[in-house]
Amino acid sequence: MRYADGGGLTPVGRRRRETVRMQAAELFEQQIAVSEVARRLRVSVKSAYQWHQLWRDGGVEALASRGPSGSRCRLSSRCLEKLTGFLEEGPAAHGWTEDQVWTASRVATLIGRKFHVSYSVSGATRLMHRLGFSPQVPARRVAERDEQAVAVWKVATWAEVKGSGRPAGATSASRTKPASPDGRPGDGLGAGGAALRS
Repeated sequence: MRYADGGGLTPVGRRRRETVRMQAAELFEQQIAVSEVARRLRVSVKSAYQWHQLWRDGGVEALASRGPSGSRCRLSSRCLEKLTGFLEEGPAAHGWTEDQVWTASRVATLIGRKFHVSYSVSGATRLMHRLGFSPQVPARRVAERDEQAVAVWKVATWAEVKGSGRPAGATSASRTKPASPDGRPGDGLGAGGAALRS
């Protein structure tokens, strides 16, 4: 599945957050209390205190956006373009014909085959999100499944295999209220129960 604008925070979202941090810096310069800055900007007090610490240590520049977060990608931008093309071709084009699903494991294998770079499954998942794809879980049903044969098996064989099950009886599964000798649920106290209660 491909997301409309890619995974994670968009450039517009990063700029919007940076704008809020710059507003916080202006309020810090006016010596407004950190909790009041958080209230005015509708951010958490924790974020406001973190921004205040950054601003105090490095000024307004310390609150500027540093671009997308995360570790450096091990594939070049050209390789990422190629990988996006491969993913858009679908799994069948690359040897996975049993279903049309990109799993993180398959993407890690594809990266190894095409670019000779080793990625873990979790790393492939993060990379897929970065490219705007989400890993899918393969369907448990085989593409070549014979629905008519399955229906016949359910009618003919399953009824015999299933059996009738345990008959309903007066057995009790509760340790606290065993059945009384006459078959009705008892109070679990036995013959001397009344004497114990008084």
